[in-house]
Amino acid sequence: MHAIAEVLPGALGPFAAALSLSAGVLLLLLAHGLRRRKRRAWRAAVVLLPAGAVAQFAYRHSVIGVVISAALLAPLLRHRGEFAALPDPRSRWRALANFVLMGAGSLALGLVIVSVHENRMVGDPSLADRIQHVLYGLVGFEGPVDYSGPTSWTVAFSLGALGLLTAVTTIYLAFRPEHPAARLTEDDEARLRALLEKHGGRDSLGHFALRRDKAVVFSPSGKAAVTYRVVSGVMLASGDPIGDVEAWPGAIERFMDEARAHSWTPAVMGCSEKGGEVWTRETGLDALELGDEAVVDVVDFSLAGRAMRNVRQMVKRIERAGYETRVRRIRDLGEGELDRIRRAAEDWRGTDTERGFSMALGRIGDPADGDCLIATAHKADAEPGPYGDLKAVLHFVPWGTDGVSLDLMRRDRSADPGMNELLIVAALQASPRLGIEQISLNFAMFRSALARGEKIGAGPVLRAWRGLLVFLSRWFQIESLYKFNAKFRPRWEPRFVVYASSRDLPRIGFAAMQAEGFVTLALPRPLRRRSPAPRPCAHALAEHRIGAA
Repeated sequence: MHAIAEVLPGALGPFAAALSLSAGVLLLLLAHGLRRRKRRAWRAAVVLLPAGAVAQFAYRHSVIGVVISAALLAPLLRHRGEFAALPDPRSRWRALANFVLMGAGSLALGLVIVSVHENRMVGDPSLADRIQHVLYGLVGFEGPVDYSGPTSWTVAFSLGALGLLTAVTTIYLAFRPEHPAARLTEDDEARLRALLEKHGGRDSLGHFALRRDKAVVFSPSGKAAVTYRVVSGVMLASGDPIGDVEAWPGAIERFMDEARAHSWTPAVMGCSEKGGEVWTRETGLDALELGDEAVVDVVDFSLAGRAMRNVRQMVKRIERAGYETRVRRIRDLGEGELDRIRRAAEDWRGTDTERGFSMALGRIGDPADGDCLIATAHKADAEPGPYGDLKAVLHFVPWGTDGVSLDLMRRDRSADPGMNELLIVAALQASPRLGIEQISLNFAMFRSALARGEKIGAGPVLRAWRGLLVFLSRWFQIESLYKFNAKFRPRWEPRFVVYASSRDLPRIGFAAMQAEGFVTLALPRPLRRRSPAPRPCAHALAEHRIGAA
């Protein structure tokens, strides 16, 4: 050590300290991957522990540090077969994001480190000198700022550790093998459409499996499939499996095998009661009622009667204001009108982030979706806007051969209130000529708790639970969505979340909110990579479907 120190005077100590500090921070960052038994996290830890031990001994001559590292390394090597989980989907674009974000963070933290010892500075260096000292220190050189006593050594190894962390993590992210996020291929989509053609009438959410940002696993026989997306280590399926009920167990087994191979947390959002029974029976998972889906039978729907008075009056008032409605299949619209509807739906969205996963298709007017239904509201005497006389849009996806399921609701903010009610009534009234017998509307979170909690005789616990839901409705519109659905006198179909353990529920809930677009963890806009696929443009605002909770 002394011989090396004579060649590199003053450099060895700070470098060893920086290496030790960086190794410790990196091991903390790897802890989550080790808990999930990721193979690459194990490999990194096996390299970092000896490096950290050498660094500990080099700058502090710490035998205890070496012993601790060896004590941690031994069981990792002993049980190396336990760490076999495959990598998560990822992209090398994360390397650029890591370099920019960690570089900026290191510069800011470095300025704090340099400036916090101001009383020991030699002279009065300017801000430019301090920034230069930080930049030099991040790459291992001395800058223009000097300190009295050992402070210079402390600042040097602290800046060196920040620079080493930035470099190591960026190099790792840049050169690791790329595992892009799974996407629905053309062959997968064709197979799913064939299954939906035979069995699509069983589940109103079936057509949403055709979102192209989902992946799919098929049963060994190919007669059933489960679509999913991986979000923050959670493997999220939505709705029931697609296809023959008898083949569901095979598809579910493939789903669970994939989750185990990658150490993902399995979860299902919004499955039906039948689907929940099969999932829990085949996997040993638990199920929790999430809410109710509103389904209106066309033959039973009528605007007559006292119960429908509010809807009837609203629709009549809007019609007298000069609005008219049109309900058609997508295949019956011209390309020019479809383009106007797409642009209007995009501009009227109300949020920067696209929302929807479990109950949203993610597109409008695709040639393959000719059976989708679209209801539009128009006002001919209004001042022409960028979308002509178009004022509101409702989009429905097929549910078997005789049903449709609501996908999105968008309206011009300058239009009169009640556009959604107008178009839902128009769709219900036009359904007989289109061969539609049932329409699935919005999903109402915790509907049964809201309904029971307002009845006479409800206990204090139920009333308190309802009070909390009403309070949360200020942000998530839980109660208002339930009341909106109830206007149309639907039947309520329960929907469930399926999960492995109650301790996973917070993580599953957070992943579901990310998938639905209510929580966004994205790169800054200048760093976002444009996807070659068409940008999804389907899902309602917060007043729509399952993601609101």
